[in-house]
Amino acid sequence: MIKQAKETGATFVGIGYYLPEKVLSNFDLEKMVDTSDEWILTRTGIRERRVAAENEASSDMAYRAAVMAMEDAGVGAEEIDTIIVGTVTPDMLFPSTACIVQDRLGAVKAAAFDVTAACSGFIYGVTLAQSMITTGKSRCALIVGVETLSRILDFTDRTTCVLFGDGAGAVVMKSCKPGEGILSTFMQSDGSYAELLYLPGGGSRSPLTPEALERGEQYVKMRGDGLFKYAVKAMVNASKKVLDEANLKSSDVDFLIPHQANVRIIDGVRKRLRIPKKKVIVNIDRVGNTSAASIPIALGEAKEQGLIQKGSTILMVGFGGGLTWGAVLLRYV
Repeated sequence: MIKQAKETGATFVGIGYYLPEKVLSNFDLEKMVDTSDEWILTRTGIRERRVAAENEASSDMAYRAAVMAMEDAGVGAEEIDTIIVGTVTPDMLFPSTACIVQDRLGAVKAAAFDVTAACSGFIYGVTLAQSMITTGKSRCALIVGVETLSRILDFTDRTTCVLFGDGAGAVVMKSCKPGEGILSTFMQSDGSYAELLYLPGGGSRSPLTPEALERGEQYVKMRGDGLFKYAVKAMVNASKKVLDEANLKSSDVDFLIPHQANVRIIDGVRKRLRIPKKKVIVNIDRVGNTSAASIPIALGEAKEQGLIQKGSTILMVGFGGGLTWGAVLLRYV
């Protein structure tokens, strides 16, 4: 039994990420579907994305990101007592991808489970881990966002196949002094808009029968026109919620790391928050939309590039299918 601390915070002590080797450029897609580099770039800001190898599953990429984060944190598998994986592309419906990662890491003391919150999965996972750490239910948590979206894309549908990429990002979390680490979090959802972005087949509502496969229900369906305005509004509101709770202003933010869905959405969010472009971490041009993995991948790259330093105030905000959205405000220690 872990004793509950009277006052404690939670923070990131290690960050890692993994991107598959294979690059799929807009010019490659021109040969596969009716599209062009100019069409994709002007509408999304994406030039290329990564695609998992044939023998590479979500758990494989999650494992690679987790190992990097654990090495960065200087913790061994025996110290991990909680593993949360945010994904909509698990290895299989069950067991959870988190359990597969737990076994591969040798984290024999860890509870492990998946969170299905689409592109907000990492934000949801971090929020859950923060609650567990600050209430004394966990000492050392591993949170992973991972997606193998290439496996659920219809490469004859140019509205979806050009957007998404594969990859994984991870953080290790431990306790810290109050007022450090995670300053505030926020989560919300609205299921009435579920059919703006969803995968119809494979669940109890529509099992993958031959008829369902013929209808293409194994592929992502999206109504992008309805998502854009909702995404900007929700991400701005979530950002303001965590800033207000921490008694901070957008001018206090050193770096904004938004979900990498669309460069126009990112630009809309930063303009409404009045955050200068130089403070926004953007990698969508190179990796595309990696859903639950997008924020931790961008975080990992920013740290690797030396942008994030001790004391940096980082605003992370996500939005995804469900609809789900949320934000985490972190003072990196």
